[in-house]
Amino acid sequence: MLCPVCSNQVDAQSAFCNRCGTPMTASAAPEAAVPPSAGYTTVPPSASAYASAPPPAGAGYPPPPLVAGSGLSNNAASAIAYITIIPAIIFLVLEPYNRIPLVRFHAWQSIALTGAAIVLHIVLTICGLMLHFIPLIGLLLFPIHMLVSLAIFVAWLICILKASKGEWYKLPVIGEFAASQAGR
Repeated sequence: MLCPVCSNQVDAQSAFCNRCGTPMTASAAPEAAVPPSAGYTTVPPSASAYASAPPPAGAGYPPPPLVAGSGLSNNAASAIAYITIIPAIIFLVLEPYNRIPLVRFHAWQSIALTGAAIVLHIVLTICGLMLHFIPLIGLLLFPIHMLVSLAIFVAWLICILKASKGEWYKLPVIGEFAASQAGR
């Protein structure tokens, strides 16, 4: 089966074209994929015409830039680096990603944010254990621990959103370290 917009080969079970995202329904006519007001010429509905006709210029949105040899855009790879520390390490090791400064920066910042979160939680836990016997201070450490966790979570979310937009968002202290490691 061929996509009526971009002429990409699509599996018969697919609901959408994997290149341009056009819905692949049996009832959708090829003319319905491109609005008539766009000024495009209609493509004949035969399958051979789709195979030989190039996709109309400007049909749909252009796909985001892809990393050479992969299916991920630079922005997607940067955002995925924050999911856990494992993708960040993988992006620093794998060949097409470790050459892209944006992906390297966000991978290093993800690793540094994870390390800082672990160190902060260890320090707060040790302080909590040491001050556990003092009634008032021991009770105050729980809300402090929760606020620190919330701040780390908010910083993590901001980093994911900024990375998905392709921005070089630097966290205080950690961002400078990540930028130096990424070579920027």
